[in-house]
Amino acid sequence: MVETKLAFHTVGVIGRLGSELVVDSVKRLEGHLENLEVEVVVEKATAAMVPRNAFKVLERAEMGKHCDLVVVVGGDGSLLGVARDLVDHGVPLLGINRGGLGYLADIRPEDIEHRVGEVLNGNYYIEQHFLLEVEVFSGDRVIGRSSALNEILVHSGSMSRMMEFALYINDEFVYDLHADGLMISTPTGSTAYALSAGGPIIHPSLDAIVVLPMFPHTLTSRPLVVGGDAEFRIELASTNQRDAAISCDSQVDIPVSSGDFAVVRKKQERLKLIYPMEHSFYDSLRSKLDWASRLGGRK
Repeated sequence: MVETKLAFHTVGVIGRLGSELVVDSVKRLEGHLENLEVEVVVEKATAAMVPRNAFKVLERAEMGKHCDLVVVVGGDGSLLGVARDLVDHGVPLLGINRGGLGYLADIRPEDIEHRVGEVLNGNYYIEQHFLLEVEVFSGDRVIGRSSALNEILVHSGSMSRMMEFALYINDEFVYDLHADGLMISTPTGSTAYALSAGGPIIHPSLDAIVVLPMFPHTLTSRPLVVGGDAEFRIELASTNQRDAAISCDSQVDIPVSSGDFAVVRKKQERLKLIYPMEHSFYDSLRSKLDWASRLGGRK
């Protein structure tokens, strides 16, 4: 009998909370990993949702230190949160889609055994995605910081209203703008919120960042694509009468006030996303954006 050498030996499992469909897929995944004699580590919150005493249970923050692969069962939103939490550990992520479109979490639930088995046997490739990080200042005091895999958005709060701010790139003044907000997006985020806001689709391999005004009070404010090493400074004008917020991946909000400013730059650590060998960025675009049906049904 020839022993098969697996590419990963300690696999973490994280599932989106509050979904019976996720529970079903997590159970299926755990059973498959157990059959492959892989050491399984389950996030504490996920273990509470799917009780099983046979597996090691850890807080999410600890999983990056113990796992050489983490599988996320949920939608792209679930993967965004895990990415921010674990990117500093360098552990690769694999997504099983139990959400909507599934640009990042690409494996279908019915393909768990086949696709996860392929990955564990070494039939996969790694896409490296960079994140953005933001520091928010009030004067010379840092009042908040976070990171984002998709986008960082400066917006006018819970109710849509015009705000005024100034944008600098690499300490060079770009413009003053009246708009509902300003989005700074990674290539990963170019197929998410930025796409809905009229931004371009950027291939994930490109080292580029999209600057996208949100409903600007001028017809000449257009999306701007700059190099990935650019540093952005966004200054909220003192004339703004209401507080605003800086949102990271629409999951983390940092309140800001008139006169505050934010500095955004590329995060040094890269996220490693694992895909089966058959994955194609362009095939994903055709499927998710329904391009094929507009070409006479061509597959």
